[in-house]
Amino acid sequence: MNVLVVNAGSSSLKLRVLGEDDTVLAETQVERWSGGDETGPLEDFLAAAPAVDAVGHRVVHGGPEFTGATAIDDDVRTRIEALTGLAPLHQPRALAGVDAARQLLPGVPQVACFDTAFHSTMPAAATTYAVPAAWRRKWDLRRYGFHGLSHAYASRHAAELAGLPGARVVSCHLGSGASLAAVADGRSVDTTMGFTPLAGLVMATRSGDVDPGLLVWLQRAGLPLDDLEEGLEHHSGLAGLSEVGGDLRDVRKAAANGDEHAVLALRVYGLRLRQGIAAMTASLGGLDLLVFTGGVGEHDAELRADTAAGLAFLGVDLDAERNTGADSRISTDGSAVAVWVVEAREDVEIAAQTRALLNAPDRKP
Repeated sequence: MNVLVVNAGSSSLKLRVLGEDDTVLAETQVERWSGGDETGPLEDFLAAAPAVDAVGHRVVHGGPEFTGATAIDDDVRTRIEALTGLAPLHQPRALAGVDAARQLLPGVPQVACFDTAFHSTMPAAATTYAVPAAWRRKWDLRRYGFHGLSHAYASRHAAELAGLPGARVVSCHLGSGASLAAVADGRSVDTTMGFTPLAGLVMATRSGDVDPGLLVWLQRAGLPLDDLEEGLEHHSGLAGLSEVGGDLRDVRKAAANGDEHAVLALRVYGLRLRQGIAAMTASLGGLDLLVFTGGVGEHDAELRADTAAGLAFLGVDLDAERNTGADSRISTDGSAVAVWVVEAREDVEIAAQTRALLNAPDRKP
């Protein structure tokens, strides 16, 4: 089964056709895609790509309802659209991708694969906010978690490579957005993001965890709500700390030149990351396997080394000579915790979920 994977980001569109053995048969990335009714990029791609048997779409938010891959029809599309308020940057783009694919490939099965679904296995203790019960019931307030497609693939693939079935894994998805997942025997039991993708680690331009009382104070001090949202989403994180931008490479260059703001940014970023990994380890009751993935996780050897050095108390011991490349072990042979770098392959996870749903023996035609 050839699967077209449609990954619509907040401003980009990634398209990839995977064959039955996950060989990449065709791919392209549109850096600036407006969404809406714009079908041109997908139409051009399909004209040159091999025929596809199914389409798998990445959808960021499944809310409390969608806890697994779901075949898309008009009703499902409407229910996904109803969740737009929970992911206003990403949900409309995903739906634009769905609409374009359904228009250009009528009759081809379309499947929604949700980033939140992987975390639906988290226990109530990990998902429940200590806020008034009336609020929780009225607005379905809970921790959902995100980057689930990446965490699912990275934790499973790393366990396979390491020969550690049933391992206690902390998966580190580090990119422009960043989150951790605690995975026990293939199931998510905790994660750092929450009701929205703003929570948890320091990110490129997102704040991560902030004292809610501080936000209330800012509102009372007169900061408009729109400015508060804009600041937390687009001007915080590494960008807000360093004042040179959210790209970790630029922050490192500035720090190397003595910029004190950049130096502080690196320290805050690294400390929050180590704290998060330790917290995920507590949720697991121990740690067998630590996995780095995502653009930063795969390519920043210095970050991996610094993180490992700060986690020596957990038994993490990195091998400096191995600390390069993807899909490789970078810990020493004697390390109590195996440390691996895994290439981010959300597309493989989406294709696998799409095939599993469509090949299910009890699926209705």
